Amino acid sequence: MLLRQPSNLRCLSARQSSRHGPAVASLSRRSQVVVRAAAPVTAEEVTQKPESFDFASYMADTAKSVQAALDKAVPLKYPESLNEGMRYSLLAGGKRVRPALCLAACQLVGGDLEQAMPTACAMEMIHTMSLIHDDLPAMDNDDFRRGRPTNHKVYGENMAILSGDALLAYSFEHICRDTKGVPAERLVRVVVELARASGADGLVGGQVVDIQSEDKEVGLDVLKYIHEHKTAALLEAAVVCGAIVGGADDATVEKLRRYALNIGLAFQVIDDILDITQSTEVLGKTAAKDLASNKTTYPKLLGIEKSKQVAEQLIAEAIAQLDGFEPSRAAPLVALAKYIGYRQN
Repeated sequence: MLLRQPSNLRCLSARQSSRHGPAVASLSRRSQVVVRAAAPVTAEEVTQKPESFDFASYMADTAKSVQAALDKAVPLKYPESLNEGMRYSLLAGGKRVRPALCLAACQLVGGDLEQAMPTACAMEMIHTMSLIHDDLPAMDNDDFRRGRPTNHKVYGENMAILSGDALLAYSFEHICRDTKGVPAERLVRVVVELARASGADGLVGGQVVDIQSEDKEVGLDVLKYIHEHKTAALLEAAVVCGAIVGGADDATVEKLRRYALNIGLAFQVIDDILDITQSTEVLGKTAAKDLASNKTTYPKLLGIEKSKQVAEQLIAEAIAQLDGFEPSRAAPLVALAKYIGYRQN
């Protein structure tokens, strides 16, 4: 199933040509990126939905297309116990924000959405792996994810670990084998970006520092490192890889990287807020887990209102990076940034 483009985008066809330690801020590659808004964007503008763009339909169409592609990519086969575990979490729904970001970035630079779909699916495979492993008793020890029992509660810890491992490995195979018509050098760049985002310099490194910081007093530098690596790294990869598949030049890729770094950090700041302001039913996962685990969060350090201001500024700076792009092409990325700013789960 191909992603149906919104009507205001169909006529567009031209292609636009270190580790944790005492000085954490200086060691983080992402922390060194200082983003300044090219043009002021107010908090009021951040919380307004974009005009003349049907974001709800766009996300529904995207989720439907991604779901169909994931279902096809990971069929039920022998050994059934492993593939059932993979499919249980992978096809459990969710907002599909990472695939949407990947496809929207490809679309922004004039790329082919069908060519970007394997990469978009790989983002969701790796994200799902991280959720399966994150929920394990040795990690966050959670019983619910996306409104139903976590993978290890259904299939056991051993199968949950192996299902996550299999999804991680398969994500790279899927990109390289099933992407058609994209030059090999672009796919190599995509694999490098995604491998870095999912490894020691990305979500794994962030998870390690997160675990080591439990029951400790840590400052904003360490908290920023955790969020930028554990959460923002894969969101960054989604945008950057989509742009690379679409044929963006280096300057455009880096501009979109800055967009992604801001929305990635904002995503986790909002997550911290929702953890203490929303119920388990609304979140689809156990609420107040950060409080129960005595984790350092933005609301714990700054308070809820200041944390909201931080998120709004990050979203504003992200949107500023889209200045200069064709507005109709940029509409999905603008809308996704604003969605992250006012989402409720």
